[in-house]
Amino acid sequence: MEEHYIGVDLGGTKILAGIFDADTRCLATEKTKTKSEHGYDAVCARIVSAVRSAAESAGIDLAKVTGAGIGAPGSISSDESSVLFAPNLGWRDVPLKADLEAQLGCPVWLGNDCNVAATGIHRHELEAKPNDLVSIFLGTGIGAGIISNGVFLTGATRAAGEVGHMILDPNGPICRCGTSGCFEALASRTAIFNKVKSAVNDGGELTQLMEADDDSVTRIRSGKLRRAIEAGDKLAVRVLDETCFYTGLAIANLCNLLNPEVVALGGGLIEQLHTVMLPKIRDAALERIMPGARQVRIMATTLGDAADYLVEQSTALLLMYGDDVIGVDGDVGDIVGGQDATGASANGRAGIGPGLEGVVRLRRRYPSA
Repeated sequence: MEEHYIGVDLGGTKILAGIFDADTRCLATEKTKTKSEHGYDAVCARIVSAVRSAAESAGIDLAKVTGAGIGAPGSISSDESSVLFAPNLGWRDVPLKADLEAQLGCPVWLGNDCNVAATGIHRHELEAKPNDLVSIFLGTGIGAGIISNGVFLTGATRAAGEVGHMILDPNGPICRCGTSGCFEALASRTAIFNKVKSAVNDGGELTQLMEADDDSVTRIRSGKLRRAIEAGDKLAVRVLDETCFYTGLAIANLCNLLNPEVVALGGGLIEQLHTVMLPKIRDAALERIMPGARQVRIMATTLGDAADYLVEQSTALLLMYGDDVIGVDGDVGDIVGGQDATGASANGRAGIGPGLEGVVRLRRRYPSA
C-alpha cells in the first residue's frame, strides 16, 4: 500500500497543509488563516480543515494517511507532545499532539517550525552542507533553527533557538512574552506595525502605509512595506533601518557565541525586502562580530514562495526519516535533534531522536510503515 504523509506549517498568521507521497512529492496543498484570536480549539479545527481539504484535493483517504508532522512556533515540550509557550498564538502548555491525533486519526509528530524550516534550507538550498548554521526567520514573530557542529541545538529541555527573545534593549518595548526589549519586539513585522502605528497615531506622521480611506494604520503586509520603501516613504525607511540594525545586532551576538559558517535569513520581511535589508544587516553585524568569526556568510534564503512548501516537506521528512534527515555530508545524514543515527545523544545519553521516535510509534501502530 502506497504511503502518504501530512506536513503542516503552523504560523502566526497562516496555516499551510500539504499531502506528500513516500518520495516527498507534494500532491496537494491548502492554505488558510490562523486566526489565533479565536482561541486554541478554533486553530486546531482550522488545521484539521486545511488537512482534510488538501487530502481531498489529492484524492487521498485521510484515514489511510501514515502520519502527520506539524511545525509549530514557540517552545515545544521535551516529549514533543505540547506547545509550552507560543506568544504570537497566545498559547501556554497546549496538548497539540494529542488533540490533533484525536481529530486526524493518525500519529502526529510535533516540532518547532524554525527547526523544520532550517532543515529545508540545509537540505535543499545549501550545496556545501555546513556543520554550523543559524537560520533566522523574520515574520509575525522571530525564531531560529540552529545547527552547531552538525547537531541541531535543542538545549536541555528542547527550548533552544528562541532568538526572538534575546534582550537587545532592556528599555525597549514590551514583548508579547512579557519581557521588555526582545529582538522580536524590536524587529518583527509586528514590531514594525507597532512603531508605524505609534508614529501616525501619537506623532501625527504621514506615511503611505496609512489606509487610504481613514488615515489610520490597521495592518502592514510585507509587500505593502516594500512598496512604501521603494517610494521613499520616510517613516517606512526609518523603521526598516531600525529593523536592520537590531537584526544585525542579534546576528553579531549569535556569531560571537556560536561561530556559524552561515547565517540564513528568511520569512516574509526578507522575501519582500532582502535587496534593501541584507546590506544594512550585514554592515550592522560585521561591525560587531569578533575577528575570528567574521568569515560568516550572511545570506537571504532564495527559496521565496517555496519556503512554506519546504517547511511542510521537511516536516514530513522528519516524520518519515527521523534523525537521518539532516546530514553534514548532504545526503541522509548522521545527526539531528542532538542525537546521532545510532540513537546516542550528543551529550552521551542513550535514546532516540524525536522524529525517529515518531517513526517507531508509527511502526508499532502501522506495521507497514
